[in-house]
Amino acid sequence: MNWQLILGRVNGKALAAPMLVVMMLALMVLPVPSFILDIFFSFNIALSVMVLLTALYTVRPLDFMAFPAVLLITTMLRLSLNVASTRVVLTNGHTGPDAAGKVIEAFGHFLIGGNYLIGVVVFVILTVINFVVVTKGAGRIAEVGARFALDAMPGKQMAIDADLNAGLIGEADARKRRTEVSQEAEFYGAMDGASKYVRGDAVAGIVVTVVNMVGGLLVGMLQHDLPFNRAIETYTLLAIGDGLVAQIPSLIISVAAGAVVSRVANDQDVGSQLINQLFMKPQVLYITAGIIGSMGLIPGMPHMAFGLLALLIGGCAYYVPQLLAREQAAAEPAQQAPLPVPEMEEASWQDVSPIQALGLEVGYRLISLVNTSQDGELLRRIKGIRKKFAQEVGFLPPPVHIRDNLELPPSGYRITLKGVEIGSGESHPGQFMAINPGMVSGSLPGQQVTDPAFGLPAIWIDAHLRDQAQSMGYTVVDAGTVVATHLNHLLAQHAAELLGRQELQALVDHLGKESPKLLEDLVPKLLPLSTLQKVLQNLLAEGVHIRDMQTIIETLIEQAALSQDAYYLTAATRVALGRAIVQEIAPGNQELPVMTLDNRLERLLLQALQTGGSEGGGIEPGLAETLVNQTVQASQLQEQMGYTPVLLVPAPLRAMLARFLRRTLPQLKVLSHAELPDSRTIKVTHLVGA
Repeated sequence: MNWQLILGRVNGKALAAPMLVVMMLALMVLPVPSFILDIFFSFNIALSVMVLLTALYTVRPLDFMAFPAVLLITTMLRLSLNVASTRVVLTNGHTGPDAAGKVIEAFGHFLIGGNYLIGVVVFVILTVINFVVVTKGAGRIAEVGARFALDAMPGKQMAIDADLNAGLIGEADARKRRTEVSQEAEFYGAMDGASKYVRGDAVAGIVVTVVNMVGGLLVGMLQHDLPFNRAIETYTLLAIGDGLVAQIPSLIISVAAGAVVSRVANDQDVGSQLINQLFMKPQVLYITAGIIGSMGLIPGMPHMAFGLLALLIGGCAYYVPQLLAREQAAAEPAQQAPLPVPEMEEASWQDVSPIQALGLEVGYRLISLVNTSQDGELLRRIKGIRKKFAQEVGFLPPPVHIRDNLELPPSGYRITLKGVEIGSGESHPGQFMAINPGMVSGSLPGQQVTDPAFGLPAIWIDAHLRDQAQSMGYTVVDAGTVVATHLNHLLAQHAAELLGRQELQALVDHLGKESPKLLEDLVPKLLPLSTLQKVLQNLLAEGVHIRDMQTIIETLIEQAALSQDAYYLTAATRVALGRAIVQEIAPGNQELPVMTLDNRLERLLLQALQTGGSEGGGIEPGLAETLVNQTVQASQLQEQMGYTPVLLVPAPLRAMLARFLRRTLPQLKVLSHAELPDSRTIKVTHLVGA
């Protein structure tokens, strides 16, 4: 086996963590000589200093993302060293203060003066400072920072989406900023939990020190026959030295944790912030020098110490303005240097920003509805609406571009088509819209409004009234459903405008994969793509889906040789799709209720068609008004009976009446006799013009 090849493929940095874990396990399990302990204790102190300096020189908390993992590793390293040193202290402590190595002996003799009582006091003070002050404060700051980071995520995500939609940043920058936002929340959450490591380390240090003292006293007196005075002095010095050599790095790491989570991010490190914001204000320094100097004049005070300190602070106050002046003078030449005046660039096509086909603008209170991190389901519902539209209508609509608009009311929204508003309304997150379908048993307290999609009377109610409203017969929907339903309704109304050349080309490409020969025979041999688009738009404008593209294309292939007129081709296509059109109006084989024209009115309209053309321009104004009024009345009566308003007319009149009545009665379906399948029976409910 080629071990060199295997090791060459392994990244050296990737081996650092496994080797460190193996080393800590070895310290806990295997007996370690005192010389090796000295090396590891020295490495532990050096590592803690490196962590502190790295924390002080970081500009942003995310620059030290590995800090939570560093807390875990350094804590486990200190505990491993405590276990190893405890074994050595209890085994060889009777031989003298240097039994556990020179580092522990140095801390026991030089730092605490060789007095075990002083050592106990110093150890307790360091532990209290670490456990109660530094670690607890850093943990609290990390906890609050995690909460604020999570609360601020939706706004930051919406700001990124707004910049992306406005073209201020690219997709790569947006992806990078989103990653930074999520990393910031994860970092503070990890720091909140990692601070518990240091608190546990402090408790473990106390326990280990007590065990070393008590256990060493028993081992020295019972097993090695040491006198009580010598045993308590030797093992106490060793235990306190061991505790201090672990607690001092722990305190340094705790200070580093506090420095990381307590700083406010800008373009400077902690040291630069302290100098610039604390010692670079001459007024503050002069006042401080005066106060310290005055305190030095009080009888009994150390005049020399206060006087020297006041002179030092006053000298700094005198020197700071000169330093600031030199820095400003050094910066002025660069600012005053004549910059080359950039030539005005010529206008280019890059200055023309395309208008999005579909847009949804929301007020700031509705941001939560379009943010997935706050369980906003509107984005998911919009995806579902586009998928449902594609399945029911027959082509994929353009995507909906969402952005916030501060000019809108806080709870307002606006739906745009090619930059033009086609619908607007208000939706109140946290409340529900109770829609009155016409058969409710009572009234509810709340804001009286109109359903933006269907124009029904509605009320915005609080959440606790939801069950009551449903029991009274109201249709209750949440704020996101209100916007989604309105958008779905507008998509269906403007389906013809949504079928642009790009969408048609995508539809043709999709069909070309399944029936390439069929499309080649039609486009562009018999019909140009623009005529096909007009025919499909005519069908969509009258509420006819285009899912059955095979029938549509086959019909156009047959009829294109007779005429290239889009309206003629639309009428022929409707006849071919007659079964599907009637099926959508009246599912199954049930009887089809229809309205028809009176014979006299029918003859008048045929004459007007011959004189005025297919647009209905020849209809006399009085006759047109009568036709509209009676059709409206008949449609209302048919709707009250629970039927879809359908007007059955002769084939020559169908296109003219459909366009003429569409503005007044958008829900009216105008069918010709030729479009009715032979298997369907009709039921005449009203006679228009009788």
